[in-house]
Amino acid sequence: MSVTVRFAPSPTGKIHIGNARTALFNWLFAQKNNGRFIQRFDDTDLVRSKQEYADSILYDLHWLGIFPDATDYQSRRFDRYNEAVEKLKAAGLLYPCYETTEELDLKRKIRLSRKLPPVYGREALKLTDEEKAHLEDEGRRPHWRFLLPNFADDPAETQRTDVTWNDVIRGEETVDLASLSDPVLVREDGTYLYTLPSVVDDIEYGVTHVIRGDDHVTNTGVQIALFRALGAEPPAFGHHNLLTSTTGEGLSKRSGALSISGLREDGIEAMAVASLAVLVGTSENIAAMESLDELAAHFDLASTSKSASKFDPAELVTLNRTLLHKMPYDEARERLSALTISGELAEPFWNAVRGNLDRLRDASTWWSIIRRGPAEPVDLNPEDLAFVREAFALLPEEPWDGSTWKAWTDRVKKQTGRKGRALFMPLRLALTGLASGPELADLLPLIGREGTLARQP
Repeated sequence: MSVTVRFAPSPTGKIHIGNARTALFNWLFAQKNNGRFIQRFDDTDLVRSKQEYADSILYDLHWLGIFPDATDYQSRRFDRYNEAVEKLKAAGLLYPCYETTEELDLKRKIRLSRKLPPVYGREALKLTDEEKAHLEDEGRRPHWRFLLPNFADDPAETQRTDVTWNDVIRGEETVDLASLSDPVLVREDGTYLYTLPSVVDDIEYGVTHVIRGDDHVTNTGVQIALFRALGAEPPAFGHHNLLTSTTGEGLSKRSGALSISGLREDGIEAMAVASLAVLVGTSENIAAMESLDELAAHFDLASTSKSASKFDPAELVTLNRTLLHKMPYDEARERLSALTISGELAEPFWNAVRGNLDRLRDASTWWSIIRRGPAEPVDLNPEDLAFVREAFALLPEEPWDGSTWKAWTDRVKKQTGRKGRALFMPLRLALTGLASGPELADLLPLIGREGTLARQP
């Protein structure tokens, strides 16, 4: 059977770099195994799910280089989930419960006070038909729970029931179903929680590997039981570590922290995001990969650490800088043109400045300096001012090329006796208005003799 994976976010906000980690793990795993990648939107929460979020998630995935083989929405598949519900009811594995949130909270507190695990006690299984009818006459509507297979004969007497699987990332994992409450699969209003639709979809799409965050480990025990209750063999599961901030804080779609769209708008390159998202928290060194194919060569699920991975967003800028420094002009051409950087000087300009950029858009600043001079008048002390004026009088004649800067400064050094920083810094300030930047040997031919003379203080 060919490998089939899926990425299944809820479209309730913008995805962040942690979500991108899961998407990229699935995409790279599929690519390395000649498999399929399915984009599924778990949008059964009809109130919070928005099409605009689904659209933005697809855009973010495309920006990262992920192009799904198929896309589907759970909100369009309720008929398939209804069939699964009827199958579970017929098997006696889905039962109605009428407790309110307040009543359930009270039951949990009572169990805790008795030093018992705060799991649901299956009291609803004892309700008679008359009692159920009475509750419904009061206006109560049931939610429906899946009866976990954690007992021998009497559901009220649970026993340790281990569900074990060989996690493709974490190795052997075990969940004791007796330690869990029967999960609610259907809400009072008839809508579905995550668990049932996810299993039904995975069965019908032939998903072979479910790769997701390790906050789902316990859910996996429940879902394996549900796969089997629906007559299907569970897929392989892999649970990767989660990304947290340097303070240990988790990421959230609702907060918008480190959202993919926000990083893109901040000028971070897609491969900087992908490189950090995939390599952090693994045995691989974090380095800027130039393509997803190159990243795939360094990707190994088994190399992922079991502990949460803290990362510093500043690393994104470091990776970004590396990518820009190596980016050829042909790759940058269209984006530079959008910044009005074009013409015969555009390529030598890019080659001159790319080594000093944190973000590609920063090229605009240097283009303006090349074309129009320093953004602000240069303030030199009297001694440096006199030196610069003397130096400008020694400018070589054109044509200018990469050797012009050395020829000029050699002449200035001989004439004035200045050398090192005392020579270079006043000239740099006069030419660019900034104390650091690209090599002046590369900038000088772009500025030209006429442009240089125009900057004489």
